[in-house]
Parts: sequence; structure tokens; C-alpha cells
Amino acid sequence: MKGLIGLIIVALIGGAIYWMALTKTQGATGSSGTPAQTISTVGVENDLLAIAQAERMYQAEHGSYASLEELNSSGALTSQKTGRPGYTYSVDVSAGGFTAKATCDTSAGTSCANFAVDQTMQVHQIQ
Repeated sequence: MKGLIGLIIVALIGGAIYWMALTKTQGATGSSGTPAQTISTVGVENDLLAIAQAERMYQAEHGSYASLEELNSSGALTSQKTGRPGYTYSVDVSAGGFTAKATCDTSAGTSCANFAVDQTMQVHQIQ
């Protein structure tokens, strides 16, 4: 019975992530960036959601949140990414939550945005 409940919860969370990614993709098509920038931005947002999902799973199993390195080494994060071209990922943890950040490398002269997600599973742009 526990396994069935766990499977249902994972399916619901996966469906919510899919729905959020789909609505973000539809909203991004009207943005002023190039198609490559839009694809990169959606990819970064999806990566952050995957990190947030891994944090939730890790917290459920261990009772605490973990750094990006711990998520990778424990297997909670299936994708071993530490970033995407032009972005670096990091995770800040506290007793009550976490913040996963995607920081844009502006040294190449490109304009891009930084993003973050926390335990609310809402990706938002940060400064």
C-alpha cells in the first residue's frame, strides 16, 4: 500500500512539473529573445525544477535538504549536471528549506537572466 501511495505522489508531482514546463514554454514563445536563448532559458528552468524535485525526494528520505554535490552523489538527482552552457547551478540549504540557483555567466558579453527555485517549486527570475 505504501508503494502505491508513493507511486501516486510521484505521478502527481511529475504531472505538475510537466504542466508547469508546458505553460512556461508556451509563455516563452512570445519573449523578445532569440529562439536559442528561449530554448536555453526553458532548459535552465527545467533543470532547476529537477533539482527541486530531487531536494524534495532527498528531504523525504533523509529528513534534511542537501547540497548539489550530495544530491549528485546520493543518486537523488539523476542528471549529474552542474550547469548548462552559460549557466552555473548552485544550491543553498537551511533547516527550513533550500534555494537552487542558476547563475548566468555575463563575462562573455551576453545578456541573460538568473533564475531560482525553492521548496514552493516556483521558478522565478532573480537579480
